[in-house]
Amino acid sequence: QAQLVESGGGSVQAGGSLRLSCAASGYPYTSYCMGWFRQVPGKEREGIAAIDSDGSTYYADSVKGRFTISKDNTKNTLYLQMNRLKLEDSAMYYCASDSRYWCGDGRYSESAYDDWGQGTQVTVSS
Repeated sequence: QAQLVESGGGSVQAGGSLRLSCAASGYPYTSYCMGWFRQVPGKEREGIAAIDSDGSTYYADSVKGRFTISKDNTKNTLYLQMNRLKLEDSAMYYCASDSRYWCGDGRYSESAYDDWGQGTQVTVSS
């Protein structure tokens, strides 16, 4: 059964770091466009980072310079390294996979992605 499973979330103080992982199984997800999204209660899911099949990366302004998306095709795993975390980074984080090789203009759009993980919670405190 094809699935995406996130891990690595937790509680951290502002300024700290966390590394999220998204383990993919049953399908070569990392060979295609993948992305990271986050959501806080009462708000829409926000696309924050995406990576093409060739490893090209894209970042929303809110995380640019602090977060790094990467992948290991041999492990079929997607990562999100989060540094200099801020209070406003607190959210449920989701990985997602698109069936296209190139993320394109819809790279931050929830509707562009086909498969989703269950999410991992990140809480940043002062």
